[in-house]
Amino acid sequence: MENSSTTAKRASTLRGYAKDFYSFCRQHELRFQRCQDCGTWRHPPRPMCGACHSFKWEWSATRGRGTIYSWTTVFQALDPAFANDVPYNVAIVGLDEGPRLATWITGVPHTELRVGMPVEVWFDDISDEVALPKFKPVRNA
Repeated sequence: MENSSTTAKRASTLRGYAKDFYSFCRQHELRFQRCQDCGTWRHPPRPMCGACHSFKWEWSATRGRGTIYSWTTVFQALDPAFANDVPYNVAIVGLDEGPRLATWITGVPHTELRVGMPVEVWFDDISDEVALPKFKPVRNA
């Protein structure tokens, strides 16, 4: 097994809607598609609204706050590049605006995570090109 300190984390090649989403993250903005006809938020991004079938949409900013919907804690890295990160918390966060996002939860031990815990986004600049939206507990919520 390779030494994790010399193994780089790989990022997918970004194109299409994913490239658009992560370009906003690089600017430290959490934006999702929102239907211009019915107002429905959606993620993952796609060309048509699942609610009204409209093809008119825009990238709309969120407050970056939500609650933990579900989570798991990773104790064994499947990729050597993540060996120094374990244990880490992966969660589904329900944003206040409606969409849900799979993300990391940081700043709290896994034993303190709870469904409904208020969280807020922060951006992890993992390279000059990529910033990942991660979440941490809202203090004094």
